[in-house]
Amino acid sequence: METEIVSELMEHLSDKKLEAALKVNTTVRAAMGEFLRDRGFIEIPPVIFSTVTDPLNHPVYDPSFEYEGTRYALTKSMIFHKQIIVQKFPKIFTFSPNIRLEMPEKARTGRHLLEFTQLDLEVKGATREDLIKLGEELFIHTLEKVSEKHAQDLHDLGRRLSVPCAPFKRYKFEEVAEKYGSEFETILSKEAKEPFWIVDIPLKEREFYDRESDVFPGILNDMDLIYPEGYCEALSGGEREFDLDRIMERIRRKGQTYEQFKWFLEFAKEGLELSTGFGIGIERLVRYICGFERIEDVHPFPKVPGKVSV
Repeated sequence: METEIVSELMEHLSDKKLEAALKVNTTVRAAMGEFLRDRGFIEIPPVIFSTVTDPLNHPVYDPSFEYEGTRYALTKSMIFHKQIIVQKFPKIFTFSPNIRLEMPEKARTGRHLLEFTQLDLEVKGATREDLIKLGEELFIHTLEKVSEKHAQDLHDLGRRLSVPCAPFKRYKFEEVAEKYGSEFETILSKEAKEPFWIVDIPLKEREFYDRESDVFPGILNDMDLIYPEGYCEALSGGEREFDLDRIMERIRRKGQTYEQFKWFLEFAKEGLELSTGFGIGIERLVRYICGFERIEDVHPFPKVPGKVSV
């Protein structure tokens, strides 16, 4: 078994598609970092494990361990750390390694890895509208840089990459869910020629830390950016709950316990201000840019759900 895995890996590492993807990956990270630094963002180091991490809104295996009598978890996302540090540093970003031990069936999507990198950012005092505008500008800037630098690589891959114009089209979650059913994201993504937003996401579809609208109860001030051509989710984010009472009520409504999030709640008791942020999966972005069917083609050591990996 080990011999077969190593042989498969060596073949993968010799693939010209991977070489092109890694070159694009390098430019993507540089372009994103440049864009954010030019706008006054501070880059912070990633958090690899912590006493508190994203609970997520779907089941995954628990990546936790005990050290010196304290329970830690590998980072699923830095959502809580972002909300804490942005209180002191108003514009932050990080390239965060995330571990999400997905169920094996997720391998069918072609867009899930157990280990991936997320560009995660947060802005104090910003609203969803502010971050939608920022997200569009960041996305366009990155595609322009890749198109300029990797025209030959994209040509060799047979990829014709178009740079969209802002503002992107928006759809309300409940309206498209009613029209297309539960697979609306995939259906709309396959039909679309340019990226678009899904906004006003129902409370039950997201975690407790996303902010409920003051005007429309049960609706979150969230947004997801969706790739065209069937590549589905690109970016996910929204405004954050910052009132302690509302945070605790949301935890109760999700059927979770205060003990799960005691470390974050201690910071929340000190006082939080409104912030908004989002995360972009780097591997998914590179996959979209290169036009690959499978996300593992962009990573030298891909961890695919349900598969033994080096």
